[in-house]
Amino acid sequence: MALTTARLVAQIREEWSNFRIAMLVLGIESSCDETGVALYHAQRGLLANLLHSQFDIHAPFGGVVPELACRDHICKITPLVRRALAEGGAQLQDIDGVAYTAGPGLKGALLVGAAFGRTLAWSLGVPAIAVHHMEAHLLAPLMEGNRPPLPFIALLVSGGHTQLVKVVAVGAYEMLGESLDDAAGEAFDKVAKMLGLGYPGGPRIAALAEKGDPQRFHFPRPMTDRPGLDFSFSGLKTFALNTVSAHRPLHDQDRADIARAFEEAVVDSLLIKCRRALQGEGVSHLVIAGGVSANLRLRQRLETQLPAKIHYAPPALCVDNGAMIAYAGWQRLAAGHSEPLSIHTQARWPLTDLPPIDPA
Repeated sequence: MALTTARLVAQIREEWSNFRIAMLVLGIESSCDETGVALYHAQRGLLANLLHSQFDIHAPFGGVVPELACRDHICKITPLVRRALAEGGAQLQDIDGVAYTAGPGLKGALLVGAAFGRTLAWSLGVPAIAVHHMEAHLLAPLMEGNRPPLPFIALLVSGGHTQLVKVVAVGAYEMLGESLDDAAGEAFDKVAKMLGLGYPGGPRIAALAEKGDPQRFHFPRPMTDRPGLDFSFSGLKTFALNTVSAHRPLHDQDRADIARAFEEAVVDSLLIKCRRALQGEGVSHLVIAGGVSANLRLRQRLETQLPAKIHYAPPALCVDNGAMIAYAGWQRLAAGHSEPLSIHTQARWPLTDLPPIDPA
C-alpha cells in the first residue's frame, strides 16, 4: 500500500509539473480605459497581445468617463479574445487558465472583464485567477527573463498609483512609500489639460518638454526636503497652475517651458525617493513599471544617476495590457492559486494584502 501511495503521489507531482510547464493562460485587462487581451504560454512565451485604447472616446472630456469606458469594454472584449486566439494559433479548448484584472481600478470596468473571464473559465472547466493590477505591472519587466535578484525595489508609477515597494519575493511585498494625493500619472494628465494638450497627458507633456528651456522655470520637488519615501504631487500641480495663470496668454514656447519644468520636477522627485529607498534597504536593483515608466527622461536619469541596475518593460508593456495580466496570472495559477465560483472585484486593493506565492 505504501509503495502504491508513493507512486500515486509521484504521478500526481509529475502531472502537476507537466501542467505547469504546458500552461496556456488567457489574460484580460479592463481596469480603466484600455481593453487588453493576451495569450501567455509557459514555454513559448507571449503568443498574442492585443490592446484597444479608448483615448479617442475620452479625449473630448479631458479624462476617463466611467460609463463610456464600461460600454466600450463590453463591445470590444469578445472580438479581441477571438483575434488573440487566432493570432496565437490556439482554440478555446487549448486554454488551461483564465486571468483577469480584479482591481484596483474603475469598479464597472473591472466587472466587465471579471465577469467575462470568470464565466469563460467556468464554461471551459479550467481554473481562473483574479489578478492585482499593480502586481501585474510590477511583474511585467520580468516577463522577458531579465529577473533581478531578490530582494529588489520596485517603483510603480501609473495614472492611479505612485508607490515604492520592496519585493522580498514574488507575492511578498513591503510598502515603503506612496503618493499622499495625486499619482504622478494623474498629475501629468491634469497639467496637460491646463496647457491645452489634451488626453492622455503623459506622452504629450514629454514630447512638448523636448522643446522647452530647462533654465526658464524651476518647479518645487515636493516632500524631498524631509525624511521618508512618500510622494506628493498636488502642490506641484498647483504650482503649475499658478505659473500658467501668470503667463497668459500662453505662447507655444511658454507651454514647452512649463512642460519641461514640470517633467523635470516629477522626474527629480521620483529619482530622489528611489535613491533613498535603495540606500535604506541596501539593495542594488530597481524595477520601474507602469505607464509613467515609459518616460524616456525618467529612464535616462535613473540609469545614469542611481548606483543600481535598472529593469523596465518594453514601452508596449508599460501601459495597461493583457500580457502582464496573463503573465501574473500564470505565476499564481502555476503555484496552485485559483478563484472560487464567484465574481469579486475591488476598486481599492492594497498590494500588501495579496497572499504570497509559494516557492516552486
